[in-house]
Amino acid sequence: MRKTLRISFALKNTYRVNGILFSLKQIPLLKRLLPASLYRVRGLKIFANALSALWEIASAFIGKFLYFVTMVCGIGILYQQLPENAVFLHILLFLTVIGCFVNTNLFNPTKDKYYAMILMRMDAREYTLVNYLYAILKVVIGFLPFGLLFGMDRGLPLWFCLLLPLCIAGMKLFVAATSLWDYEKRGFGYNENKLSKYVWGGVALFLLIAYALPALGVVVPASVSMAVFLACIPLGAVGLAKVLTFRDYRGINKELLSGLTNQMDSQVAVQIVKQANEKKISADTSISSNRKGFEYLNELFIKRHKKILWDSTKKISCVCAFLVAAVLVGIYLLPEEKSAINEIVMTWLPYFVFILYVINRGTNFTQALFMNCDHSLLTYSFYKQPGFILRLFQIRLREIMKINAVPALVIGVGLALILFATGGTDNPLNYAVLIVSILCMSLFFSIHYLTIYYLLQPYNAGTELKSGTYRLILSGTYLVCFAIMRLRMPILVFGAMTIAFCVLYGIVASILVYRFAPKTFRIRA
Repeated sequence: MRKTLRISFALKNTYRVNGILFSLKQIPLLKRLLPASLYRVRGLKIFANALSALWEIASAFIGKFLYFVTMVCGIGILYQQLPENAVFLHILLFLTVIGCFVNTNLFNPTKDKYYAMILMRMDAREYTLVNYLYAILKVVIGFLPFGLLFGMDRGLPLWFCLLLPLCIAGMKLFVAATSLWDYEKRGFGYNENKLSKYVWGGVALFLLIAYALPALGVVVPASVSMAVFLACIPLGAVGLAKVLTFRDYRGINKELLSGLTNQMDSQVAVQIVKQANEKKISADTSISSNRKGFEYLNELFIKRHKKILWDSTKKISCVCAFLVAAVLVGIYLLPEEKSAINEIVMTWLPYFVFILYVINRGTNFTQALFMNCDHSLLTYSFYKQPGFILRLFQIRLREIMKINAVPALVIGVGLALILFATGGTDNPLNYAVLIVSILCMSLFFSIHYLTIYYLLQPYNAGTELKSGTYRLILSGTYLVCFAIMRLRMPILVFGAMTIAFCVLYGIVASILVYRFAPKTFRIRA
C-alpha cells in the first residue's frame, strides 16, 4: 500500500506541476521571459513541485476554514436570538449530511483515477482504498483545529470538539458504505458529479432546514445534535468495515470513469458542450427581424438562442422571488425579529455584491456569443473595425443587461419590501438607492464580463478556453467580491458608491474596447 500511495502522489503531482507551469506560461508578463522548453527547466520544476506540496498541505485546511467562516459561523451570526452552540451544531449537522452525498471522494471520477486504473492498470481495490483513507484522514486533520476554534468559541465542551472530526468522518464512511451496499444490490454505481433529482431535492430540503428553520426561531437542541454526531462514530466503524471488505472496486470504478474518456480530450469535451448548446438553439425558419445592420444580427441571435440565454435567468428569478416571499412570511410569523432584520437590510448591502456575482450570467452569454456567432464572423476584417466593435459591444451590453436585470430587480424590490415590512426607514431615499444599487451591481458584472471578453477573447478556433489572463481576472473578481461581502456600510453610502463606480466603469470600459479590442478581439491560436 505504501508503494501505491507513493505512485498516487507522484501521478497527481505530475499533472499538478504541469498545470502550474502551463499557468505560468499564460501570464502576459512572464510569457516572454519564460523559455519555450519550459517543462525541461529544472529550477522551475522544483518551484512548481514546492507549490504543489504546499497546496497539498494547505488544501486540508483552507477549504475547512472558509467553510466554517462563511457557511456555518458566517451565516450563524444572523440568528443571534438563539443559543450559539445549538445554531452552530444545527447548521453543521445538516451541511455535513449534504457533504456526505455531494463530496464523497470515493465516487468522484477524477483524472488521477483515470490515469492510474484505466491507463496504468493499477490494482483498483488497493488504489481506491489508499486514496480514500488518505482523503478521510485529511478530513479529520482539516476539521480538528477549526472544530476546536469555532466549537469552543460557541460554548461546546473540549472533549466533543476533539471528537467532532471523527464524527464527520464517520458519517462520510457510513454513507459511502450504504452506496457500496446499494451497488451490490442493484448494480448501479453512485456518481457525485451526476446527482439524481432526488438527491438534489434532498440537498435543497436540508439547506432549507439548516438555514430557514433558525430564521423561524427553530433549531435542533444542542444535546440532540451532539447525540447524532456521536452516533456517527460507531456507524463510521461499520462503514469502514464495509469499505475495507468491498471487493468489486474495479467494476464500480470502471462504471464511474466510463464517461471520463471524452472529457480527457479537451476538443471532444468542447464538442459535447457545443452539441448540447445546439439542441437548445431554435431551428424555426420563420424567425426574422425588421432591423438593419448589427441590430438585425443581434436580434436574430437573441431570438434563436432564447433558451440558452433566458432559461437559467427565469429559474434564478423564481428562486429569488420564493426566498423573498419566505422572508416576508417569516417576518409575519415572527414580528419580534423585525428590528434585527431591518438592521441587516440597512447595513448588509455589500453582501449582495457576492450574490449578484454568483447569479450573473455573463460567462454563459459570452460563451454563447463566441460559439454561435463570433467564432465565424471574426474571420472577416470588417468585423474588427473600431467603430463596428464599439457599436456591437453597446448592443450586446444592452442585451446582457436585460438578462441580468431580471433577477437583480427581483432582489432589489424584494429587499425594499423586506425593509418596509420590518419598520421601514426614516429616509425614503433608501428604498430607491437599494433598488438602483442592486441593479447597478448587476450592470457592473454585465459590463465586466463583456469587456474582458472583448479585450482578451479567451477562446481558440476549437472553442477551447486558452487565456490564462482571463482565468486570473475571473479568480480576482471572485476574491474581490468575497472580500466586499465582509463589509458593513449604510445603504446610502455603499449604494451611492456602487452607482458612481458603475457609471465610471462603463465609461472606461467603452474607451478600452474602442481603443484595444480591434487588436485583441480575435481568434486565439
